[in-house]
Amino acid sequence: MVTVSLSSVNDFEAWRQAARGLLRAGVRPQEVIWADPAQPADLFDNQAWSPSVPATQTPAGVVSPKFIELARTAICHADPERFGLLYRLLWRLQKDRNLLSVLSDVDVAQLARRVSAVRRDAHKMTAFVRFRTIADADGQERFAAWFEPDHYILERTAPFFCRRFDGMEWAIVTPYRSAFWDKSVLRFGPGGNKADVPSEDAMEAAWKTYYASIFNPARLKVAMMQSEMPKKYWRNLPEAELIAPLISGAKQAEQEMIQRQASQPPARHMRQEARREPVAETAEIASLQEAREAIHGCRRCPLYEHATQAVFGEGPKDATIMVVGEQPGDQEDLAGRPFVGPAGQVFDAAIEAAGIDRRSVYVTNAVKHFKFEPRGKRRIHQKPSSGEITACRFWLDLERREVKPRIVVAMGATAAQAVLGRTVTISKTRGEPIALEDGSTLFVTVHPSYLLRLPDRELAAVERERFVADLARVRIAEAALKKQA
Repeated sequence: MVTVSLSSVNDFEAWRQAARGLLRAGVRPQEVIWADPAQPADLFDNQAWSPSVPATQTPAGVVSPKFIELARTAICHADPERFGLLYRLLWRLQKDRNLLSVLSDVDVAQLARRVSAVRRDAHKMTAFVRFRTIADADGQERFAAWFEPDHYILERTAPFFCRRFDGMEWAIVTPYRSAFWDKSVLRFGPGGNKADVPSEDAMEAAWKTYYASIFNPARLKVAMMQSEMPKKYWRNLPEAELIAPLISGAKQAEQEMIQRQASQPPARHMRQEARREPVAETAEIASLQEAREAIHGCRRCPLYEHATQAVFGEGPKDATIMVVGEQPGDQEDLAGRPFVGPAGQVFDAAIEAAGIDRRSVYVTNAVKHFKFEPRGKRRIHQKPSSGEITACRFWLDLERREVKPRIVVAMGATAAQAVLGRTVTISKTRGEPIALEDGSTLFVTVHPSYLLRLPDRELAAVERERFVADLARVRIAEAALKKQA
């Protein structure tokens, strides 16, 4: 038996080097004992393993990038058997390259559970870390937080706080390690204790007041709240001491809220409604150009409030094919044109591969304003709601009325819902022609952004070929229509 002792609980590169050495030496997984770095060393270890990297750069073995990504995550799990599990999978992957796709395999299932647990723990950390102020002798403000993760996730999660709080100096202390950010460099040090972080600061009372004021007793669902914010996190959250009394008094607070509800909308809302510009009816718009100008005054849903501008469709007025996407992305919102961002580039390449002249196609979106969530300096795409899709059908119906396409291509579930007026499942409707009431034919396929989100390169290549095949069916249908004409 060989015993491998790593110095870090979650250093993937150290494990990788040790695994390479074992693999080169032909040491089987059952012949290896991986000592848990979190536990004291065993004085009776059979043999210490110190892998050396030979001068040649010959690979010890071959694995897919997917395994590397999963292993980097799973190694942060607190299970002391994680190192052995990863080496066992590494050994088996040398003979079975498709092992990770066998979800029923015991080792693959264990890997998936550990990856999921680490990601969930990291997500909870981003939600439940609470910084408290530390004032130095020179009056400079610094911030510190105490957090008790279930797994060794500090190193993979700390960069999130660097991006989120890049303008302040902070420290996050956990039992196994600490992170320090000085506005430019992220450093790590030994772990600490809860006593190392102040128990409260000057903002504590204000934060509790805010939390109590936004508590809505009418929407209280205790089980759901605890599933999102388990009790184990409560002891480190300043607002947690308010949860029990707020829950116990929720019924009475709900009755009081009902009794004092307003009999008419607030004056501010009424003034805003009075300033609202009337939205033109379809009959008042006689051309695509008029619609393109009128849409900038659209107030049919709240999305206009934060978007840079409305993005109308573009293409030939007599196009045979109309392609409908979901909504403008970040780049489309800034440029004022549809399909100019990364998803648009994928679409352009696919439609060219399918043999369709991109210049002959009218392209538009089901929703005309960019819906997003700001995260630092980035704007993260959010899926439109059914209400927003319904409100924007006014403009899509107008485009279809003016262009009169013989073929409509809906890319994604949102586009299909906008065209059909009901939700559909992409897998059940994909590639099959659907007759529409106006005499045109609908083809449903995936949205190009779906292809960009696939982490597996092989799967992404297969799905891209399927997407091109869907568009090729559209080309065949277009050719058949031209023959009939």
